[in-house]
Amino acid sequence: MKKIISLMSCCAFMLSACGKKPDSEVTPPDGKLDKCTLRFSWWGGDDRHEATLKAIELWNKQHPEIKIIPEYGGWDGWSEKLSTQISGGTAPDIMQINYDWLITLSGDGKGFYDLNALSGQLDLSGYEDEILDFGRIGGSLNAVTVSMSGRGFFYNSKVYDSLGADYPTTWDELIALGKKFSEKGQYPLDLDIQSGCTAWYLAVVYVQQQTGKQFITMDGELGFTQQDIQSALEFYKLLEDNHVIRTIKTRTDEDGNAALYQSPEFIDGSVAGVLEWGSAVGKYEDVLGDGVLESGPFLSQDGSEADGWMIKPSLLYAVSSSTKYPDEAAAFMNFLLNDSECAEILGTTRGIPASEYAADRLSETGQLKGLSYENAYMLDGLDVTTISPYMELARMKDFYNTAIEKVSYNTADTETAAKEMYDSVNAYLESIKK
Repeated sequence: MKKIISLMSCCAFMLSACGKKPDSEVTPPDGKLDKCTLRFSWWGGDDRHEATLKAIELWNKQHPEIKIIPEYGGWDGWSEKLSTQISGGTAPDIMQINYDWLITLSGDGKGFYDLNALSGQLDLSGYEDEILDFGRIGGSLNAVTVSMSGRGFFYNSKVYDSLGADYPTTWDELIALGKKFSEKGQYPLDLDIQSGCTAWYLAVVYVQQQTGKQFITMDGELGFTQQDIQSALEFYKLLEDNHVIRTIKTRTDEDGNAALYQSPEFIDGSVAGVLEWGSAVGKYEDVLGDGVLESGPFLSQDGSEADGWMIKPSLLYAVSSSTKYPDEAAAFMNFLLNDSECAEILGTTRGIPASEYAADRLSETGQLKGLSYENAYMLDGLDVTTISPYMELARMKDFYNTAIEKVSYNTADTETAAKEMYDSVNAYLESIKK
């Protein structure tokens, strides 16, 4: 587990009013902590919100001179909110960010504060260099990885047991489950349309296993051919046609705009499985109750090693480039990443901590367990690929979802949808690298 621990180791928005310094004054890092109020923003489910609020409460008791104001909400629309704040000069002092935002919000390395300058308050000795590299843009350390994560399968054990069904180990076994579940009006799995590109992610893994190619390389090159993209779309349609997952129309009609974990179909067991990040599965676990949701195997073509699966920094912490209190922001970030009491409170609500100090504390207290840990443990045994940050870009997800929707609604065949996606992805990648 040492490798996996090291690798994997709303409310109203308010402007901070720090001390009596004029708005134009920016305090350079000086190693001293001044009295101030700072804002910290994050997204997540209720399990993450509750734990983070308790951690902030602990900080505010320990450091009454540096008050932290929380700003939090669900994922839907969060990136747009933060982008608006940053462009408008009202960004929170400390923020949880997504992997791809380093490209879109700090392409030149100046969009966030350079944490290299804050070593007086931020201890990064518990991190391996390869983990810190995820937050580097040019010569600047723009963010620190909180955890590494990959999507995995999680199943409603009560529903599977009631049908006498085993968790699948191969793609063929997954497809075969569709018939068994359809007889009861249920589905063995579904893919959350609120989470961006879950459906496309699964289809990409399937084709990566077949071809050995990476969909998009780390330097932003499209690795799939048009035929590879068509194969991925055909696989997605195969899942729908065999009653493995609901069609998009069915999901929309039944769930409306609700996220899958909040939908009646998931809560009552009509949908008996999900594909989710190990760092975010807690919200699904909470609604079903203890012990109901279980980890399932990573699927492969023929039961051999399940390669082609992907990991990435599940999220990172960054400091606003315009904060007036960089030392104080760094001190709070250090608390979130390394403090032992804070680690106990946060647990695995953001995945298995990448910080050696936080991970060790969870190990000592017996908290390295549960679905997030099981997901990390299984990923450790696979030959995984790091997701390119270019694959995660919001505009790219629009291309994926457009193709998936056209195939699902039968408004385009897989060949036509594949060509449109191939051309759109290629053109966009070229445009942003100019």
